Amino acid sequence: MKNEFKIKKCIKCGATVEVLQDCTCENCGIKCCGEEMVTMTPNTVEASAEKHIPTYQVIGNYIVATVNHVMEDDHYIEYIALCSDGITAKKYLEIGKTAQAVFPYVKGSKLYGYCNKHGLWEITVE
Repeated sequence: MKNEFKIKKCIKCGATVEVLQDCTCENCGIKCCGEEMVTMTPNTVEASAEKHIPTYQVIGNYIVATVNHVMEDDHYIEYIALCSDGITAKKYLEIGKTAQAVFPYVKGSKLYGYCNKHGLWEITVE
């Protein structure tokens, strides 16, 4: 899976799952609350004052990824992830702390941020 990070979400309860290998059968798939979960398409364009797309700084062989977003009890970035050939790394974040993670620098990898209210956001590492 080259740079693939697939998340499915239940439209009824909001549960999410990371898909490692998706089903290709007809009338089959991952279900929750009796319904098929939908694949989340990452957003790539900010549309409001609220920021969701990770930014990053290259420092040596690492990148410091940050999402400039509130980290409150009811609205926060759940995790930041990096996905590249053979690498998927994810840091779960804590309420009240900065939404930041350090990953190996891999040019062309993708960084993802997941907001509990506004979903999945993505940027490609240059």
